[in-house]
Amino acid sequence: MRHSLMAFVAAIALAACAAPPQAEAPAGTHSQEWRLSGRAMVSAADKRAVEAALNAMKAGGSAVDAAIAAHAVLGLVEPQSSGLGGGGYMVVYDRKSNTTVTFDGRETAPSTATAGYFTVNGQNLGYLQAVYSGKSVGVPGAIALYKAAHEKYGKLPWGVQFDAAIRLADEGFIVSPRLANSLGPRFQSGPLGTNPASRAYFFPNGKALAIGDKRTNPEYAATLRRVAKEGPSAFYAGTIAQNIIAAVRGGDIAGDLSLKDLADYKVLVKPALCGPFRNYRICSAPPSSSGGIAMNQIMSLYDAISSKNANATEQTKLRDFVLAEQLGYADRDHYVADPDAITVPVADLLDSAYIKARAASGFGPGDVPQPGDPGAVLHNKPIRDQWGMDANAAQPGTTHMSFVDFEGNAVSFTATVEGPFGSSRWTNGFVLNNQLTDFTRPPTLNSKPIANAPGPGKRPRSSMSPTIVFDKSGDLFMVTGSPGGNSIVGYVAKTLVAVLDWGKTAQEASALPNIVARGPVVRVETSDVTAGPNPIGKTWASILTAAGFKVQEVSGEVSGLNLIVARKDKLEGGADPRREGVAIEIVK
Repeated sequence: MRHSLMAFVAAIALAACAAPPQAEAPAGTHSQEWRLSGRAMVSAADKRAVEAALNAMKAGGSAVDAAIAAHAVLGLVEPQSSGLGGGGYMVVYDRKSNTTVTFDGRETAPSTATAGYFTVNGQNLGYLQAVYSGKSVGVPGAIALYKAAHEKYGKLPWGVQFDAAIRLADEGFIVSPRLANSLGPRFQSGPLGTNPASRAYFFPNGKALAIGDKRTNPEYAATLRRVAKEGPSAFYAGTIAQNIIAAVRGGDIAGDLSLKDLADYKVLVKPALCGPFRNYRICSAPPSSSGGIAMNQIMSLYDAISSKNANATEQTKLRDFVLAEQLGYADRDHYVADPDAITVPVADLLDSAYIKARAASGFGPGDVPQPGDPGAVLHNKPIRDQWGMDANAAQPGTTHMSFVDFEGNAVSFTATVEGPFGSSRWTNGFVLNNQLTDFTRPPTLNSKPIANAPGPGKRPRSSMSPTIVFDKSGDLFMVTGSPGGNSIVGYVAKTLVAVLDWGKTAQEASALPNIVARGPVVRVETSDVTAGPNPIGKTWASILTAAGFKVQEVSGEVSGLNLIVARKDKLEGGADPRREGVAIEIVK
């Protein structure tokens, strides 16, 4: 079944790529016939979550109500990716006020954290040591994010958004292939399989949950019931909070989170970070997320580099996109961190003069990308050498959801527990995140501090890039995002260039091979572990190799792209065939 689906999608995508990519996809108009005909759509990683969101909309709920309902279900049915013990970023477009706002529900470090937080007894913790330690757990932001977004944009009464998740937790949900296949030997022999509570849940009778098993989670239902009745205070204080702290401070290498850290947690509400791309405006989350900077910088660099080509071809467009990715990643790795802890030169990184200089720097295929210096270019005051380069690797344990409601409002919501099953520490029916391993370890390089080092109350830099695009009339045009660790930047940028410049549909954009160009080696997806070789990826790898890039052919990228494109007369959905997601439209 999965093989035939992938082959079908690949065939569509191959046909779409047979000719050189086209010019811009057609934009919408103020008439927005799809909205006037009463259409709404949800694209997310599991059909049960999509159905919960659509039912919320049918009951009169907004895109935000739908987003809360969907994520509450995802936290139950795909706990390897996200949940109540994690956090995320929600970008919300409100059509009536014509505003686009970001809710930053990123986890925070304990108030006692220092730059050397992951140094224990004079030794830097290894990655897995850090992940499974209590030190990896930041204050979960998901519940607070739900409430902050609902207070501003929710239409249904608080709490009813959890009904579908509570019912599934009480009555039992069917274990999907992705969840079952995630419970490999590493997790059975690690804390997830040795801690009594999580072992009983994920490995009943000593065997991992299997595809088709029915699993209840009464603790999860009880947690949501309390939050529905009492609000976020039920989560950030009292017995639930005490259980969280006990889980963090138990086991090997205890963490430092305190009840005060939980009680002090705040969601940050900020305008989305927006920038132009030809006739479009791209909006995503500002730092501590990389989304707003990375999406806008990569697309602006792509435009500046490709504008030098008199006759663009598929070959030149691929080359220019990879060059833009490499330059954008280098700047992102160097400069982006928690803006409350360090100064992130957001405006300078996106300044058109800096983009033009960066594009004209002579950087070419096969070169090793280095961060630029917007201070030197724009103000004759170099800033690059203030920081050391960060090459921290992140594991893909994330989910993304896209929503458009009947009124034309939109939500792009990326949520995570960081690595698969987070820290593997279990409490109250959910796993706790390992988000603090997104900080750089160690905190210095060549005696220079790294911007994304740990610190008290600090939010680690995120690759999450929930993105909303508007057309030349200012109308909603696209909602996109993906899981995938540091590769999220490349995955989401691929959908932007595919739809906005190469003329692809939402589904074609999600299915196209992924290209991740972080550093000198360009990773090209040439096959899928289930569907086999991908002819488009093979062609692209050959094109890029011939252009002079150092190409690594890879199999089975872990993107989970869920996107919606608002054409003039219809909503067009895309769901990544690499995962279990679906995109479903409803008509009022």
